[in-house]
Amino acid sequence: MTYLTIEFSNLIGTITLNNPRKRNSLCTQLLDEMVEALNQLQEQKARVVIIRAQKGAKVWSSGFNINELPDQGRDPLSYNDPLAKALQAIQRFPAPVIAMIEGSVWGGACDLAFSCDLAFGAHSATFAITPAKIGVPYNSAGILHFLNILGMRITKEMFFTAQPLSAERAHMHGILNQLVPEEALETFTYSVAETITRNSPLSITVMKEQLRILGGSAVISPETFERIQGLRRIVYDSKDYLEGKQAFLEKRTPLFTGE
Repeated sequence: MTYLTIEFSNLIGTITLNNPRKRNSLCTQLLDEMVEALNQLQEQKARVVIIRAQKGAKVWSSGFNINELPDQGRDPLSYNDPLAKALQAIQRFPAPVIAMIEGSVWGGACDLAFSCDLAFGAHSATFAITPAKIGVPYNSAGILHFLNILGMRITKEMFFTAQPLSAERAHMHGILNQLVPEEALETFTYSVAETITRNSPLSITVMKEQLRILGGSAVISPETFERIQGLRRIVYDSKDYLEGKQAFLEKRTPLFTGE
């Protein structure tokens, strides 16, 4: 694989994001490799999977690759988008997936970390959701991930300010299960993984699927769903959507007009 490495030992699979030159941005190829890696580890009957960056990384992942955002008029985060497929693969993987986080997590990479079943982080971990900085909408499933973990007020703070949440606040608000000193993070994470491998894999598989179904069981009407989709179209059909993308590519501050 080009952007990931995979290891499998003692029933534990490790997927390492391995594109530091691009700060592990979630390009299509990396996301496709993520799905392939999870399929491979499922065939090997991994009882736990750990997703991590390279040891000592300053950026866990810089999020969705803005160079791959579609042109105006097309949903940038549709159901069949590579990022959505990778998140679904994590959520449906029949064993726990642990995010081991050191360094900053931006944009869609927050969604990837939130889709994991557990998250352990070092004090260097920060989380920033940044669509407002580049003028893009965010998909409803992703917003629900934030709401389910953080509640309404912290979700609004993160989306409206686009400012990073510290590791301490991330732990306080339930993004991180455990906050661990940098030098102990790897040992701690693999120790928890080994504990999980000693439990019943079938029991865990069934409970994970139960939790996935029950956690997403809130019902909204077709009218409400269409209203939400319509709100997102306002953004990705706008001049601001084009301006945000262009400003990022030109490394300048965007001039948003609200049009």
